[in-house]
Amino acid sequence: MMKSLQHLAVLNIIFLVTSGSASNFTGLPIVLWHGMGDTCCFPFSLGGFKIFLERDLNVYIKSIKIGNSIVTDYKSGYLIHPNEQVKEVCQQLNNDPALTYGYNAIGFSQGGQFLRALAQRCATPKMNNLITLGGQHQGIFGLPDCPSLSKKSCEKFRQLLNHAAYVHWVQESLVQATYWHNPLNEQAYKEASTFLADINNERTINQTYIKNLQQLNKFVMVKFTKDRIVQPIESQWFGFYKTGQDKETETLQESELFLKNRLGLLEMHKRNKLIFLECEGDHLQFSKAWFKANIYPHL
Repeated sequence: MMKSLQHLAVLNIIFLVTSGSASNFTGLPIVLWHGMGDTCCFPFSLGGFKIFLERDLNVYIKSIKIGNSIVTDYKSGYLIHPNEQVKEVCQQLNNDPALTYGYNAIGFSQGGQFLRALAQRCATPKMNNLITLGGQHQGIFGLPDCPSLSKKSCEKFRQLLNHAAYVHWVQESLVQATYWHNPLNEQAYKEASTFLADINNERTINQTYIKNLQQLNKFVMVKFTKDRIVQPIESQWFGFYKTGQDKETETLQESELFLKNRLGLLEMHKRNKLIFLECEGDHLQFSKAWFKANIYPHL
């Protein structure tokens, strides 16, 4: 497993930090949610990033861990349904006294849409700003690479998604199937998706989702311009392929979801709550300088 982890596409940054934390934190706490192939606490990825933020910003940081072990947390990126994860995290945050007065949230890759689901389903404690780095808000249609998995395992995942993503047992067993969005068969996606179609109000309009999402102060979406994992890249900004084909894309502002205000994003746009940022690089490749210049103003 450790050999495969050398190929992590998550947090391709080197942070030279030492362990330890400040005794008296100031500022709003931050909640982090890792992507697939990572965990809450690997020292060479999100664990090191957590320590860096604590020491640089002097704020309380909670890096979400699913289950009672690092092994379970790692597996959660592939094998524990997002609905179960969001429910567990809601309980974790409500049981953390340090988050009583709210927090900012940063989601890495699929952790981005998981945190958005949290914002929509879990109104307390209050999420102030939501920041998603390489999130897939309209899902994916393609899986060219799988962080931390071998090429053989990734190919098996890809075949399963291509041919059986909307089969019930696959939806229940494979995380990536829950946000697999087939533009060639939108009806199947809307009927069978057990996560993304729900949080995007594809089947019914959940007014609670709209109300809770609009409580955000800012919703910041970061797109990586040379991303080789997320297909299409536009999903990171809530765009996607136009219906019926997988070549031409449309922006969020051109989509039916936006124009019909199914998730309240049109209203959020009018109130200047939506922020779209670009980062030149592959999936989750950013420098400390870029992060400080572009993300710190929202923390």
